[in-house]
Amino acid sequence: MRESQLEKIRLAGVVGAGGAGFPTHVKLAANAEVIIANGAECEPLLRVDQQVMEHDAAAVVAGMRAAVELTGAAKGIICLKAKYKQAVAALTKALEGETADISLKLIDNYYPAGDEQALVYEATGRVVPTGGIPIAAGAVVLNVSTLVNIAAALEGKPVTHKYVTITGEVGKPVTVSAPIGMPVQALIDYAVGPRRENGFAVILGGPAMGPVADDWDISVSKTLGGVIVLPDSHSLILKKTTPLAHQMKLARSVCCQCNQCTELCPRRTLGLDTSPHKVMRALAYGNGSGVEPEAVISCCECGVCSYFACSMGLSPSRVMAKLKGELLAKKVPYEKRQSRGVSDVRGFKNLPAVRLTMRLGLRKYDLPAPMEREPLLTDKVKIPLKQHIGAPGRPVVTPGQKVSMGDVIADIPDGSLGAIIHASISGEIASVNESYIEIRGGEA
Repeated sequence: MRESQLEKIRLAGVVGAGGAGFPTHVKLAANAEVIIANGAECEPLLRVDQQVMEHDAAAVVAGMRAAVELTGAAKGIICLKAKYKQAVAALTKALEGETADISLKLIDNYYPAGDEQALVYEATGRVVPTGGIPIAAGAVVLNVSTLVNIAAALEGKPVTHKYVTITGEVGKPVTVSAPIGMPVQALIDYAVGPRRENGFAVILGGPAMGPVADDWDISVSKTLGGVIVLPDSHSLILKKTTPLAHQMKLARSVCCQCNQCTELCPRRTLGLDTSPHKVMRALAYGNGSGVEPEAVISCCECGVCSYFACSMGLSPSRVMAKLKGELLAKKVPYEKRQSRGVSDVRGFKNLPAVRLTMRLGLRKYDLPAPMEREPLLTDKVKIPLKQHIGAPGRPVVTPGQKVSMGDVIADIPDGSLGAIIHASISGEIASVNESYIEIRGGEA
């Protein structure tokens, strides 16, 4: 039974819907003590997870039940903010009569409450060691949309659409169900937004951690949760697009070693050794090579240091991300240190989400984005072959071939970590290359 259910999840192409896209059939093959559902949605302006929990509460619970059973976990904990009152009510009702040990954990409205290591601590009181993943603390963390996709997979339904919030400088902030491969510009058009040439920029994902899009025709993927349109002169866009070399040069000039970046670091308050101020100091005296890896590896790149802690306008998180990437690429060894002890004042150091919203200059955009349940229609998609952790999908279709929505168009390469990819619309395969498969609409 377990193997057949994992196979259904694999065949449905389920990956982490709220993060880097780790293949879910692999994650659920582990033995865990607890399954934690991430419904915190801590980034400002995004609405997807709270609305999924409100409108698909039964599917969230069904997916959680399946995850608990597949991993042999003793319990499942759905973590969400207490402020999501409609979602809390819907989940409470969905849990009535539930036989599995599944409960809700209501957390405060702080950033980054959705960081998986923060959630592990909130739910279990345990801390994942430096450079570790939640299973090191006996936990598996799954986004609530991933749970919905698990429930659908067990009914034979593959992942073909993704809920995305479109907000910012648009006429109609909205959360939509978009076919995977639909261009982001089409979502912006639907939300009555601008074109790129009109002096605007787009952030893909949340405002703190999401990148600025180089191409507005980039495709919706299985992991995209937000599209935020801002003027290209907005302070957040300027901070994100300032060349890193300039930031590093500025850091050498003005970093005063006040230590606030480290003091307010969410991973630091969990007792880990993340130390942005040490990285900035080492940068001032050289190239950062003297920093111990443990000071960098546990950085979650949340940006608290850059967007809130630093009074000098520096971006420690960007420097940390660059150095972390280099250390991992070079496979520099590091010690998986246990927590030195959670800070007694962690609760006071947690950054209120409303203060982050204000600091980012986004208060005027903090508006409802109602969910529309009817999927958007399109006659053309470019479905990326690389939208998950692991190897890109291996195409199993050829130009001119007719496909129906839900058909497999790319498989997992032999012996590789990856995820199956399905057609998100019916039509004809227009082109296949190393990056994507294009489908033009029509009856299959």
